[in-house]
Amino acid sequence: MIREINFDGLIGPSHNYAALSLGNLASARHGGATSRPRAAALQGIAKMRLVMGLGLTQAFLLPLDRPNVGFLRQMGFVGTDEQVIARAAAEDPRLFATAASASSMWTANAATVSPAPDTEDGRCHISAANLSRMAHRSIEHPETHAQLAIAFADPAFAVHPALPAAFGDEGAANFMRLCGRHDSPGLEIFVYGEEGGRFPARQNRRASEAIARRHGVSNALFVAQSQTAIDAGAFHNDVVAVANGNVLFAHEHAFADAAGLKADVARRMPDAVYVEVPASAVSLEDAIKSYLFNSQLLTLPDGSMVLVLPKEAEETPSVKAYLAALVAGNGPIRAAHFVDVRESMQNGGGPACLRLRVVADPARVDARFLLDEAKADRLERLVERWWPEAIGPADMTNADLWRQVKAARKALLSELELSL
Repeated sequence: MIREINFDGLIGPSHNYAALSLGNLASARHGGATSRPRAAALQGIAKMRLVMGLGLTQAFLLPLDRPNVGFLRQMGFVGTDEQVIARAAAEDPRLFATAASASSMWTANAATVSPAPDTEDGRCHISAANLSRMAHRSIEHPETHAQLAIAFADPAFAVHPALPAAFGDEGAANFMRLCGRHDSPGLEIFVYGEEGGRFPARQNRRASEAIARRHGVSNALFVAQSQTAIDAGAFHNDVVAVANGNVLFAHEHAFADAAGLKADVARRMPDAVYVEVPASAVSLEDAIKSYLFNSQLLTLPDGSMVLVLPKEAEETPSVKAYLAALVAGNGPIRAAHFVDVRESMQNGGGPACLRLRVVADPARVDARFLLDEAKADRLERLVERWWPEAIGPADMTNADLWRQVKAARKALLSELELSL
């Protein structure tokens, strides 16, 4: 019964555009714009419905408690929770935006997952990511770990806390897995960055090595991301490469030593297919702007592969032309589906950012986190009732807004009978 389960982040009621992520061009470009939390969450649920409609297992993780009052207290604000929120919002808007970020929606950064077929002890190992390179994300991992420990409490899983902050770990956004079948042993590819470029490298090689060691993974490759890609705005590897089954789909400039990676993959997994997109067909700029590679590459029940891409990919001429030729050819990727996740895209996260892949038996997962059509209906009704319609810069000091945000998450937890 082991299969791939896509865990999407339910986009939280505090979703706003504060441009907190250095190196994320979309986030910087939309800083100070008015966000639409209700529309964002509904777009995310619609994407989950599409994946379910393809015959695949879908699950979700919940937004974290925001604004993070505990963090603000650590930073010296005192009083009741409402007083802490009001004082921080008025006195240090940037720090308050850090506490109010809804960035946990991008569950590709929640953790790194090594499925049971890859590990020495035959358990699925999950390590929460420390996300230590960005302040607003570095405060997520204690809550993320607590949620993962509930969702994966079954003995089939081993859930690990985050690594020490000195070793930056960004989770599955810098991780790929190749395999013949999801339930067969795979080749795990950990992608790291080197320091010294225009933008900070998010993933540390020692962090990747530590994750592989404690997960008990022996068949692993450690691959350097191209500095050219990082400096162009590919802050995570999943902005320029994605893998699924025996297919690695990547831009020509994704890796520092693409030829070496191809040779290593061919030696470790002879039936792997490396689909490389040349810069002459899709420039690095167009790949990053459209999030061509931040798509979900999925294996359907009939064994065929499809891409689930953002609408921006369809609207970028070079990408649209490339995809038309790709699916019309004789390669492994047979179809492309486009989804509207613009609210997420404008903050720098596409379809792949919004989901964490877990290969496991769904019966071993806490059922409250699994999605079906009836639960999707319930979530949509709850979002329509409780999520704010819009958040602009002037709203950040609005005490009524933050009371609404807190009440929205409380209503969500009550609906799902969860305590987090």
